Amino acid sequence: MTHVSGVLGGDGALSGGRYRGIAPQCSLVVGKVLNSNGDGTIEHMLRGIDWIIKKRTEWNIRILNISVGLGMELLEEQRLSLLSAVEEAWDQGIVVAAAAGNSGPLPGTLSPIGYSKKVITVGCNEGGYFGNRSFLCEHYSGRASADAAVRKPDIVAPGTDIISCSSHVKYTMHGWKNGYLSKSGTSMSTPVISGAAALFLQKYPDAGNGEVKRRMVYSATDLHEPWHIQGWGMLNIRSMLE
Repeated sequence: MTHVSGVLGGDGALSGGRYRGIAPQCSLVVGKVLNSNGDGTIEHMLRGIDWIIKKRTEWNIRILNISVGLGMELLEEQRLSLLSAVEEAWDQGIVVAAAAGNSGPLPGTLSPIGYSKKVITVGCNEGGYFGNRSFLCEHYSGRASADAAVRKPDIVAPGTDIISCSSHVKYTMHGWKNGYLSKSGTSMSTPVISGAAALFLQKYPDAGNGEVKRRMVYSATDLHEPWHIQGWGMLNIRSMLE
């Protein structure tokens, strides 16, 4: 949670601004649905989403970032409940960005809520930044089947070795230590997308969530990969904002 929050909106203070998040001036409303071991239940997820919906007006919540990995073995009732919850959030005007999951690379490994048209489903891709290095996030990013009725993911963003805030930070006689750490996964790619959405809404505060999604995917950079790997392409914040 700390790492994801930093990717989205950290100010980079302990690094002199080097490790700032995508939207460092945004405000964060953090809903904790996992325990200290990173475990949780579908019921916790549902209660968390419901809480966000109820607080959306009071706290001006415009974006819901879901960087929670969901297994492929969900019961149908659980899957439908989650889909209903995230779609209700979208219908209430909230941009919903959800991780594609880390169960790839085989087709049909997308996170269950990623199939919704009312979600910006985020996959990993490094765009060639690491060359031929092995074990990149893009190699295990979840994806739909090539012939799926719903073409997913929607977009990709970097997710390998993302440096962000650490929950183990501490102050010593020599100053702050362990302020940052590196993590990989679609959970890291997703707050990059949410941060971009926050920048767009900062510039265009009257925009709706549908416009955010359209501008984001239509301005993405084509990586010339199959759709079930890259979606519309790599996030391009400059083009999105222009």
